[in-house]
Amino acid sequence: MSNVQTVVEMRGITKRFPGIIANDNINLKVKKGEIHALLGENGAGKSTLMNVLFGLYQPEEGEILINESPVKITSPNIANEMGIGMVHQHFMLVDPFTVTENIILGKEPKAGLKIDIASAAKKVQELSEQYGLKVDPYAKIADISVGMQQRVEILKTLYRGADILIFDEPTAVLTPQEILELIDIMHNLVKEGKTIILITHKLKEIMAVCDSVTIIRRGKTIDTLTVKETNINELASKMVGREVTFTVDKTEASPKQTILSVNNVTAMGNRGVNALNGISFEVKAGEILGIAGVDGNGQSELIEVLTGLQKAQSGSVTINGKEIMNKTPRYISEEGLANIPEDRHKRGLVLDFSVAENLVLKSYYMDEYNKKGFLDYDKINVHATKLIEEFDVRTPSIHTLARALSGGNQQKGIIAREVDGDPDLLIAAQPTRGLDVGAIEFIHKRLIEQRDKGKAVLLISFELDEIRNVSDRIAVIYEGQIVGVVDPKTTNEEELGLMMSGGKRMQGGTQGE
Repeated sequence: MSNVQTVVEMRGITKRFPGIIANDNINLKVKKGEIHALLGENGAGKSTLMNVLFGLYQPEEGEILINESPVKITSPNIANEMGIGMVHQHFMLVDPFTVTENIILGKEPKAGLKIDIASAAKKVQELSEQYGLKVDPYAKIADISVGMQQRVEILKTLYRGADILIFDEPTAVLTPQEILELIDIMHNLVKEGKTIILITHKLKEIMAVCDSVTIIRRGKTIDTLTVKETNINELASKMVGREVTFTVDKTEASPKQTILSVNNVTAMGNRGVNALNGISFEVKAGEILGIAGVDGNGQSELIEVLTGLQKAQSGSVTINGKEIMNKTPRYISEEGLANIPEDRHKRGLVLDFSVAENLVLKSYYMDEYNKKGFLDYDKINVHATKLIEEFDVRTPSIHTLARALSGGNQQKGIIAREVDGDPDLLIAAQPTRGLDVGAIEFIHKRLIEQRDKGKAVLLISFELDEIRNVSDRIAVIYEGQIVGVVDPKTTNEEELGLMMSGGKRMQGGTQGE
């Protein structure tokens, strides 16, 4: 036995769901005090494997050892008792409750018959200080940022005595600054003797924070590597099963006439104050304009105004010279605007419709698919089969419900539908959020393909690498205004970061050619 203790060992884990083997004889070994990444594409079986470790699923085959003794983990409560905690991708918090109330839910300390909030809050405060979490025990969940909510989830596991923490895609919802803070927190946890398993498909994060990495592809273990002895390209090709290019292959843009013109638009945000403060910019045929900014600077309201989901107070928005501001979504769509929405579940898909039905959500009422008010399913199915093949949407069948697809395949389906309508303007909002390198590469190619066909593309993303790689011009949004337009070839992260935080405005017109 080596001198470093193995705290988690999973041997030969097999987990089946109807029609799919999610985990196929997987092995995983995690040592005490390390940050161990579990890397794989969307749908590779990473979350399933961790849900087995956390007791949410029971495997058909295989065994689990904790601290080198075989165990049966039949529920999350048993996992908690064995010192395993999980920070889920979608937080399990009750908004109106305070931080402390959320942390003690189900484990309320009593003083006599009453819940002893004061002693719980004190313990939360102590844990928060010990691990550098900086959480206010009395803050209401509804009033704190997403990054803070995640820290509450981490505290919840520590409060319950977890020594092994599973993080499921923890950076998917964080700003770049919060990601750096989370990395610090993870290092603090390990310093205090905790062990972390990090589910992710972000290669830069693995290189920055992890000690070891186990790669899973299509439900099977491919390899376990020491991070110091590998590199991003090796990890990517093992994860996807082929070489992946990280540079986006594209020629110089040759912009033509203006397609979208946004002029001095103001619009309210959900807090009753202006989210857009006289924003102006334009996008030309044959170019990709990237909008860079920290989340919450008016990006969502801009998309809603452009697509007709929200009314603007003043200003003008034209497509090909025609005013579309405050028109209906269908009118705007028929004028040639297509949209890859930022929240694919809320705005992009009807999860309980089939893949085929989702692919005609924008065109079902047209004569092609509609016979006197009845849908022509034969035509819809032929159309779906064609798009699924063309856009490599991996689905068991065109009749599968959209909710059963992995995130990457849901996104490919949305892109297939939006691009199929041959729009003049394609808005891509966070188009690769939560996707792995293979899917990201595919989506970037499609955006550039649209540009090369002479279409206008508006890319809105929090990923600076994506903005810099894919855009032909970058407009920076801050507090609902464009504070400058820069050339991706000559700018850098520092300049963009300064502009994104309002520290620097580019002189000259904000339109920027």
